[in-house]
Amino acid sequence: MAQFKSKHGIVSRSPQELYMSFVDMRNFTAMLPEDKKSMVSADYDTLTANIQNFRIAVRVSGRVPYSLIQLQDADAPFHFGVSIHFDETSEPGKTDFSIEAEAELNVMMKMMLGSRIEEALNKIVDGLVDVSEGRMPAGMPSSL
Repeated sequence: MAQFKSKHGIVSRSPQELYMSFVDMRNFTAMLPEDKKSMVSADYDTLTANIQNFRIAVRVSGRVPYSLIQLQDADAPFHFGVSIHFDETSEPGKTDFSIEAEAELNVMMKMMLGSRIEEALNKIVDGLVDVSEGRMPAGMPSSL
């Protein structure tokens, strides 16, 4: 299994508040641009996307209130898992946010995708930090 880790970011929301926004997979569909919403469906535990003739589904495999949400593939071309961490900081109302992922990738796929996966995880962290500070991340739809 290939392992990937994001950087850590300090989000200006409490772990409880941030966790609650991630705990229900339906919340992710509300953040999508209008032209992408038809490609994604979700219920409380599962999110399914159809992208370039590939169906990828993830389901919540574990929840530790206010500190961890674990996701696993439910229907994907390869096996993967994601752990989303919401750690308390010494500063009230802030969260140390990070993401870890693991994926069954062959050597060629790991070489091609490895740095892109970590870059994507870091962009998610940066985007969440920016939104929590009232800044609009680059590439984010202005309707959010």
